[in-house]
Amino acid sequence: MFTYHRSSLDSHPQPGEQLYGFTLTRTKHVPELQLTAFHLQHDKTGADYLHVAREDKNNVFAIGFKTNPPDDTGVPHILEHTTLCGSERYPVRDPFFKMLRRSLSNFMNAFTSSDHTSYPFATTNPQDFNNLLSVYLDATLSPLLKENDFTQEGWRIGPENPQAVAQGLTAREDDKKLVFKGVVYNEMKGQMSDSGYLYYIKFQNHIFPAINNSGGDPQKMTDLTYTGLKDFHASHYNPSNAKLLTYGDMPLADHALAISRYLDKFEKANVDRTIKEPISLSDGPVSYTVKGPLDPLLDPATQHKTSVSWTMGSTSDILETFSLSIISSLLLEGYGSPLYQALVEGGLGTDFSANTGFDGSGKVGVFSVGLNGVKQDDVPKVKDAIHAKLEETHRQGFEKGKVDGLLHQLELALRHKTANFGMGLIQRIQPGWFNGVDPFDALAWDDTVNRFKQKLAAGGYLEGLLKKYLLNDQTMTFTMEPSLTYADEMKEEESSRLGAKLSKAASTAGSETAAHELLTARELELLEEQGRAPDQDLSSLPTLRAQDIPREMDKKDVRDSLVGQAKVQWREASTNGLTYFRAINRLEGLPTELRMLLPLFTDSIMRLGTKDKTMEELEDLIKLNTGGISVSYHASPSPNDIRSSFEGLSFSGYALDNNVSAMYELLRVIVQETNFDGPEAESKIRQLLQADASGALDAIASSGHSYARRYAEAGLTPQGLLNEQVGGMTQVQQIANLANRSPAEGLNDVIAKLKVIQQFAIANSPSLRAAITCGHESSTANEVALANFLSTLPSSSRVPGPKPLSGLKAYTPTTFFPLPYQVSYTAASLVTAPYTHPSSAPLQILSQLLTHKHLHHEIREKGGAYGSGAYARGLSGLFGFYSYRDPNPQNSLSIIRDAGRWASDKQWTDQDLEEAKLSTFQSVDAPQSVSEEGMTRFLSGVDETMEQTKREQLLDVKKEDVRDVAQKYLVEGMKGVRIVVLGEKKEWVSEEEGWSIRNIELSKPSEIVGASDLSAGDLDKA
Repeated sequence: MFTYHRSSLDSHPQPGEQLYGFTLTRTKHVPELQLTAFHLQHDKTGADYLHVAREDKNNVFAIGFKTNPPDDTGVPHILEHTTLCGSERYPVRDPFFKMLRRSLSNFMNAFTSSDHTSYPFATTNPQDFNNLLSVYLDATLSPLLKENDFTQEGWRIGPENPQAVAQGLTAREDDKKLVFKGVVYNEMKGQMSDSGYLYYIKFQNHIFPAINNSGGDPQKMTDLTYTGLKDFHASHYNPSNAKLLTYGDMPLADHALAISRYLDKFEKANVDRTIKEPISLSDGPVSYTVKGPLDPLLDPATQHKTSVSWTMGSTSDILETFSLSIISSLLLEGYGSPLYQALVEGGLGTDFSANTGFDGSGKVGVFSVGLNGVKQDDVPKVKDAIHAKLEETHRQGFEKGKVDGLLHQLELALRHKTANFGMGLIQRIQPGWFNGVDPFDALAWDDTVNRFKQKLAAGGYLEGLLKKYLLNDQTMTFTMEPSLTYADEMKEEESSRLGAKLSKAASTAGSETAAHELLTARELELLEEQGRAPDQDLSSLPTLRAQDIPREMDKKDVRDSLVGQAKVQWREASTNGLTYFRAINRLEGLPTELRMLLPLFTDSIMRLGTKDKTMEELEDLIKLNTGGISVSYHASPSPNDIRSSFEGLSFSGYALDNNVSAMYELLRVIVQETNFDGPEAESKIRQLLQADASGALDAIASSGHSYARRYAEAGLTPQGLLNEQVGGMTQVQQIANLANRSPAEGLNDVIAKLKVIQQFAIANSPSLRAAITCGHESSTANEVALANFLSTLPSSSRVPGPKPLSGLKAYTPTTFFPLPYQVSYTAASLVTAPYTHPSSAPLQILSQLLTHKHLHHEIREKGGAYGSGAYARGLSGLFGFYSYRDPNPQNSLSIIRDAGRWASDKQWTDQDLEEAKLSTFQSVDAPQSVSEEGMTRFLSGVDETMEQTKREQLLDVKKEDVRDVAQKYLVEGMKGVRIVVLGEKKEWVSEEEGWSIRNIELSKPSEIVGASDLSAGDLDKA
């Protein structure tokens, strides 16, 4: 028997050798990725197993199954949830979620893709890896699949508020009303509220009719039966249908032994590994039009989405697939790309549709180009414009410099040391592996790039592929048109479907009353079972201990210097010849109206170009010389005082050591020389605004709890207010206002303010701080390059008309945003203590206890929300709660309001506290990319002494500390809570009940960007 040692990648088993029930079929060393791959097959079941050995302590595991969905009921998705609800070896309720608090993993999840389902995790702790490996394998291969778990996670019919019904006489009629419920059901209702997702999934249904909706269509989900779920598991979750992957520095032999103990229980089975293909378009063009929702933030006349798609070749041809991805980038990436210029610059739409680009995840590639924000009359023009631009591009050919820029980006991506390399690698390999792509071919990076360069050098290669696949009308045009009645029709359909289900239940039960009583009784039975879950014996589940957490943090050496007037932090480490730059220019007294335009400013300088260079030329230079540069807003509170916060602009980029000076010059040019007076400046800025407005409602639908939290926090602290103004609902309203201004009104006042921002954006002054991460060998050259860069900047800058921060009182304690979603998002926030306060550590532990011991159980399991939890923002001094895709926000808010009392009365156990510390340190000790080392100190002012002190405080938190902060901040402090809900307005939401109702809507033509706190003189003097 061969034993594989991590210390030597040269000492490994040879093809043909056996390893604990596996046979090694082949190996491949990939020097450019510093890894060796081993492909094995399980002798008894035929399971495929790929191990990637690399000197990386962040070890990864994933098991996946081919799960072609038989219909649109979402059976693969619901099964993904229910497999994690208990297994033969671990017969506890929801072992997956319970392991979240018994582990130091930095990643745990499960994914349902269109044709396969995957269960990955990552951890740096070897014992943790083995614990999670056991839980994952038992969950997927030997789940209990109890009927109550199916109804909880999938769908059921029950009273809207069963907790109130269980209390008897206090229940209202609305509480007793029967509705569809289920975690996945509500998740997918939330997904369908995202028009971008809706367009994409309906497009997939037409281009890939052989692959049904794996996530599940709520209209079809209620057709799935418990028997159907179990049958799907029996036919698909067999090792013969599995692909397993491990990655990292743990021994292959150890993995093979542990995995074989599970696989050996099974016999080889006949499974459906059919690889589905898209429709054939060989007979010429086809066209489909479907209905979609109307976005209240946008002009109703410009809400069509339309795209044109082609099917390509087999993705098992790695070189061609790589080459087509290059063509996709050349055609679509950047403001200077041909199709962006033809379509968005051409005024046909606001931005690219969700399906745009090359999709190589299936057996046959698909290339699509589409637009959002299209006028009805312009829909046919989009296809014509795409064809015309592709013909023109073929005639003119692709510029070598643009191809070189993309290859340079790929080279830098290889050099960049990421913390999650293994997870990224596995997620990149797995989809193709399930669709006939050899994973060894997918790993052969240099081979593919070198063959590509040879083809390119011969001439006409990319142009030939463009002609082969895209210069024809073998296309599918897919359009979604807005419907005023769409949302109402969805409600009517659900009501009708519910009525049909209830009629059938009444027929079976003998009467409507009997059916109602039966469904209510089942709901209360489930509620009772859920109520017993917190008291379950969890001794069967493996766990780490708090003693496994090192008391001393892993310190990263940094040093400080002064270059010019700027303070500079240096982190010298192995960077593979890369230099990472970050700087913050602190802005004092920034007026509100200028702050709220900073996101538009940072977008504009990456869009407009200069007097000497177009944005296309600048984009080419950026790709040829850097790994990317960016400018963004930054704000951070003081670690010692939550009432103190600073803000500014952040500048970042990275490049090869010999290109650092070029990176600095590009950054300087973009910030200082962007031409806001050019003849096309206003139209391009309008395009940016319209693109942001077009995606705003979908962005809120995908992370509505984050928007709710920002708005709730805005009325509590200066930091909260800054974040809301720049990235919250307040910013969304401003974007909608500006995007819908009439051309006659123009944007001259906005452009004038953007020019003011440009004048103080960056300066070589004491307000500027920089951080450099580079190799020891390049420090001296980097200091010279930085000094030269700083010498090109103005020596000072002044914010015009400085104003003290104000506006907290404008945010009311209880706010509701009516939005056209089928589910809701809630947030509640409270002021607590700053980072260095002794209460900060127990508050962090309390947030984990509430999330895992109370809120998940009450709001997700019982209430049916897709997600819920508590959070403690240690640096911001804020504590809060949230629910996500929540069908019953009123019930969730009741639980949240009482959470402090629950926590202060709870008799916490030593195990509770230990689990909370483990879950806290998952993020504290998560592996970092080299570029992030030392950044906590630089960005927030939290130095290693503060971090070490907080670490010790977290490890030393006692049960009484948790109860004390719960009483002080969540019970006594609840009177200062700020509550925000986003979603469909219900009867319980009214001003009489204390709600401030804020509608996000189109502005009137005369509205401007808020009340000005700048005078004309301030603008003139800037």
